[in-house]
Amino acid sequence: MNREHSPRGAAFLCPLSARSLSCLLVVASLFAIYFNMGRATAKQLPDSPLTAHEWGTFTSIAGPDGTALTWIPLNSSTDLPDFVEHLANSDFKGGLRGTIRMETPVLYFYASRETAVAVHVTFSKGFITEWYPHAAVPQIDPRRDFSLDEKRTEGAITWSHVTIEPSASPNFPLDAPPDSRYYAARQTSANPISVETPGGPQRERFLFYRGVSAALPPLAVVLTADGSVQLQNHFLDAVPVAILFERRGSKLGYRVLGPLATEATAAFPALDGSIDSLFSTIEGLLIAQGLLPDEARAMLETWKNSWFDDGSRVLYIVPPRFVDSVLPLSISPSPAQITRVFVGRLELITPTTQQAVEAAFSSNDTATLFRYGRFLEPILTAKLNSTTDEPTRERLQSYLARAYSFMYAGRRN
Repeated sequence: MNREHSPRGAAFLCPLSARSLSCLLVVASLFAIYFNMGRATAKQLPDSPLTAHEWGTFTSIAGPDGTALTWIPLNSSTDLPDFVEHLANSDFKGGLRGTIRMETPVLYFYASRETAVAVHVTFSKGFITEWYPHAAVPQIDPRRDFSLDEKRTEGAITWSHVTIEPSASPNFPLDAPPDSRYYAARQTSANPISVETPGGPQRERFLFYRGVSAALPPLAVVLTADGSVQLQNHFLDAVPVAILFERRGSKLGYRVLGPLATEATAAFPALDGSIDSLFSTIEGLLIAQGLLPDEARAMLETWKNSWFDDGSRVLYIVPPRFVDSVLPLSISPSPAQITRVFVGRLELITPTTQQAVEAAFSSNDTATLFRYGRFLEPILTAKLNSTTDEPTRERLQSYLARAYSFMYAGRRN
């Protein structure tokens, strides 16, 4: 395996199929990014009537064989403002079991003059569950659509008339704490947009939506017997880059991998990295994929408290053609350029993570339980499925019952 040194706390690792040339290209690209970071602005976009940029996250959990687990992708409480709309009602999402939680895609527009567009998105094997501004979403029948694998209703959303207003003032709604992660996405130079509704116009910096799907992500990760991880790309296109990350308390480490055409094996990184170095590395990678610097920072500010929390996970750039196949996007009239950058988050259930969760339940460490939140159920279930000792199973079952209570207590989404 070829390995290059990166900023402190990281290591570059190319799979055997990529060889040294690909490694050199990755490293060279990153150095070019760091040199030019911060110079690009919205004014450097092509001089055309319309450009669209989008970012979002696909979150999944790796099972013992690496395949994404089916789980309940919810938080113990909503992290969205009250003005955000929900599918059916705010409790419906709590019953959806899926493999992918599509988190906070935001669609930015840049135009040289006021422009009206129509936007339509569909989600393979899924539902759009939250959105803003107001949009048309197919009505669901909970009796037929409760299972994502057997649902009858199309998972889709349509904004039939969005007005892009380059000269409008940023007059956006506020009804949540100022530090809500939703608001971080507004910190860009994208044009304000407006959508007419029966109650009057709704204004925002972007089109926002979320969803849940039973589709399988392109990347699978298996924990090997020697404590390493094996990454397997099941899509035709290479995964441009992946980051193997681990954090335990105040210590963290990460390893940059890729490009990943087929598979690669890597050891977990030493926990001697810094969050600042990791933040800069990911920001550079997002810019390399086509986001503007302020868009990349907005994405990182939105998810930094989640992506970089305790646990082990792989963060990777989702191949653009996979995004287009699972989440087709149509904008009319067609922009001169559409850039879509999605980060896959694949949570790993390691023995260390299982021990941390069991210890938290045993000591009633609510702070730790809150951090693991929506991942508690799959972590405990994985442990249950690998245990035959009856006293241990009874203890885990009691923890699982508490986990459900914890997840649903005070839930609003």
